[in-house]
Amino acid sequence: MNKVLILPGDGIGPEVTAAAEVVLQALIETSGFSLQVEYGTLGGQSIDAHGVPLSDECLSRAKDSHAILLGAVGGPKWDGIERQLRPERGLLKLRQELDLFSNLRPAILFPQLAAASSLHAELVAGLDLMIVRELTGGIYFGEPRGIEINAAGERRGFNTLAYTESEIIRIAHSAFRIAMARDKRLLSVDKANVLEVSELWREVMETVSAEYPDVELSHMYVDNAAMQLIRAPKQFDVMVTTNMFGDILSDAASMLTGSIGMLPSASLNADSQGMYEPIHGSAPDIAGEDKANPLAMILSISMMLRYTFSEHALASLVDSAVSKVLDDGLRTADINDGSGKLVGTAEMGKAVANALLTNG
Repeated sequence: MNKVLILPGDGIGPEVTAAAEVVLQALIETSGFSLQVEYGTLGGQSIDAHGVPLSDECLSRAKDSHAILLGAVGGPKWDGIERQLRPERGLLKLRQELDLFSNLRPAILFPQLAAASSLHAELVAGLDLMIVRELTGGIYFGEPRGIEINAAGERRGFNTLAYTESEIIRIAHSAFRIAMARDKRLLSVDKANVLEVSELWREVMETVSAEYPDVELSHMYVDNAAMQLIRAPKQFDVMVTTNMFGDILSDAASMLTGSIGMLPSASLNADSQGMYEPIHGSAPDIAGEDKANPLAMILSISMMLRYTFSEHALASLVDSAVSKVLDDGLRTADINDGSGKLVGTAEMGKAVANALLTNG
């Protein structure tokens, strides 16, 4: 039995998750796809219930699941607590415990939203980019880290950026395999001109590339990559980069698609167990107001079907249902250019579900 753990999380997380569940149920009804669903708490929700951002029980359920659907974590309510107990630490621990090292962040512009992008339509029309981000290493996890008092008596903050050769090798293989299934072009993004860890990253990428002779590998410094991503984003097909660089570049890419509310993500381990989540945050300023865009969460279901369960046809049905509601002119506030019908979170979810039930 296919097992999914749903973690609604904080802020708008429960709202976008509820909308996605309506779509998931419609998919099950129309396709007969078998799924066992369990629920857990993560982040602030878990802190309030259990005193920790990730409980042992939730971690055990996650390890026993094939896939995890996560809404969002964090919010100002928990900003003042000890750093190791903040909501985001639960998310980082979950990624690390499940060894979810390969983070896939697609940036696809639905043609109906070309006018919603911050760039001219001709620069982004047809955009289909995949950013592969290493997720369990790098500066977010490196030791030592902390804040100390130095010899001059002032505070000094420090973090460690480190990658082992084996960590780079496995994310390289993940990126090359994705490139093989696409346009066979892979750009590795680093800062090899000033960082020794990037020198190693580039050397390993070149070594692994010998195993994929059909893929064209190129390199670019991260500052230039950021500029090029805004200047001419369609020049790229697949990007692979480190944890922090990938975090920054994928959020920048979100604006090319009209809204961060349109971007799903997948975080996979070597066994294709995955955590699927929208890349937007918990957006506490609009939580509970039925304003959040649930499409990134719904498209995360599509990624789950594709990458964990290998149900490519069902994934395409979800994608088509999203496209159908956009064709019908339905828009949440973040993608509304004034020409469509403004709808809330729940109504958008129901519309996608109805499109599945009608055309699935």
